[in-house]
Amino acid sequence: MLALVPDAFGGRGGISQYNRDFLGAVANSGMNVLIVPRDAPDPYFLPNNIRQTRPLHGKFRYTGYALRTALSTRVDVVFCGHLFMASLAAIIARLKRAQLIIQTHGIEAWPQPTAQQRKAVESADLVLSVSRHTRATVLSWAAIDPARVIVLPNTVRNEFIPGSGSRGRAILGMEGKHVLLTVARMDSQQQYKGQDRMIAAMPRLVAMGHDVYYLIAGEGDDRPRLEALARERGVQDRVRFLGPVPTPQLKDLYRAVDLYVMPSVGEGFGIAFLEAMATGIPAAGLDVGGSRDVLADGELGICVPESDFLYAIHRALTAPKPDPSALTKAARARFGRDKFGAGVVSVLKRLKETA
Repeated sequence: MLALVPDAFGGRGGISQYNRDFLGAVANSGMNVLIVPRDAPDPYFLPNNIRQTRPLHGKFRYTGYALRTALSTRVDVVFCGHLFMASLAAIIARLKRAQLIIQTHGIEAWPQPTAQQRKAVESADLVLSVSRHTRATVLSWAAIDPARVIVLPNTVRNEFIPGSGSRGRAILGMEGKHVLLTVARMDSQQQYKGQDRMIAAMPRLVAMGHDVYYLIAGEGDDRPRLEALARERGVQDRVRFLGPVPTPQLKDLYRAVDLYVMPSVGEGFGIAFLEAMATGIPAAGLDVGGSRDVLADGELGICVPESDFLYAIHRALTAPKPDPSALTKAARARFGRDKFGAGVVSVLKRLKETA
């Protein structure tokens, strides 16, 4: 399998994690995987059966390098990890007479794509989507057999398990407080994650009697706007920006809070919801897009319209805390590594049947 991806091993964010999970499961099935990434800023370790080339920035440099790599390598399957690479992936698949899998996540696939991207998707042997919403959107603009568009949701890493949050609360100085958390990038070009909605809701939560604090983990150029909003609403002392939190420390951060909140209107899935719930922390999101899938339409987490979100948080903070182990068990039953691995095997089986 030749994988064209924005990033995978050494990358950051939900799409990078999905690529690692998917390609790792492919390698576990016995197939060799060669990854050609655009970016890999962090140190990484490669599992067996996986090789990864050096990252190359720039569209033309990357395209030339990917073509040269493909032409000098045996390729049975091309995996396209992002829609913006679909045209290049389709060209390589044709040149190598290989099968093509195109992955779709969220907002990149929701608007009408370019004609070249649409044609690439329609030529794919299989299209994978992380949620029902993304699958339905792809089918709305692509002339493709629905049987070739499959939902394969994200999974969660094994290190996200329940544990004591007392040390984390002490470090944060949050003993005896109600603590909310969002883990998400702050992108001025894509202001859909909902940190601004949460900051705007903070004065009302305080007025309801909650001694509540809001932690924002992540990086991005939209942070100054959000800091200004906190000052404008008079809650700058209750909103804390943590910056990027390294993956090994994330589980301790989740454990230290009462509720994970992300009133996002643009989630393809929302891996942080799943990480929080696997750690035993309840999660709350909007009944929009792919958030419905990870929150299981309200069975795993709070999933409500935006008009009800403030009161849903209020109810969650006043209700008895759920059993962390029960929440973890339920989250892993739907999205655990074994379930995901079986899904990948099923995808590869379907691919063989279409050959």
